[in-house]
Amino acid sequence: MLQVTELHQYYGGSHILRGLSFDAKVGEVTCLLGRNGVGKTTLLRCLMGLLPAKQGQVSWEGKTITGFKTHQRVQAGIAYVPQGREIFGRLSVEENLLMGLSRFPARQAKAVPAFIYELFPVLQEMKHRRGGDLSGGQQQQLAIGRALASQPRLLILDEPTEGIQPSVIKEIGVVIKKLAARGDMAILLVEQFYDFAEELADQYLVMSRGEIIQQGRGENMQSEGVRGLVTI
Repeated sequence: MLQVTELHQYYGGSHILRGLSFDAKVGEVTCLLGRNGVGKTTLLRCLMGLLPAKQGQVSWEGKTITGFKTHQRVQAGIAYVPQGREIFGRLSVEENLLMGLSRFPARQAKAVPAFIYELFPVLQEMKHRRGGDLSGGQQQQLAIGRALASQPRLLILDEPTEGIQPSVIKEIGVVIKKLAARGDMAILLVEQFYDFAEELADQYLVMSRGEIIQQGRGENMQSEGVRGLVTI
């Protein structure tokens, strides 16, 4: 389980995260929703150690990781797919995926795990193509595949549907459902696309002005008026 307790972060004089607390359980998809500029990406950067938390605590599987560097969090089994994907455009699809194996010893990091190609057949078809030649949707699948190559216990996804064609959004949704159904991974999904989040969420969190203003179970999102809180 991921446990976030009273997390605070500032940019200059601006109080960006204001005492956030929540849990994300293994075997569940936790969807974090909110409009632009409420602090969602800042939160994820704090969870990955890319920004040090000013106050509060982050725990993963019973261990406090608040002071961990980013690479230590990766070693602890946390993977992050950032907004904008950040694949290596000059490397091939296969080389990008192999980069996800960097937390393992060299003898274990020689081949792309077969399950990634099973989840994303298009990546196997294009494994010798340069990452920069792929469409936006294919690059998003590559970014998720690269994260999964590290065999994480916690997968963090920052707006994976942004700028992607509907057919690929559907494929990514199917993959997230499959990963959750395995029961060995916690998934934290930051999303603005309400319908996508509602379909996947076991738990939802709504963020506004750096705070969690509402949370509950995914099946209750409609009855609890979540759409009205996040639509612009």
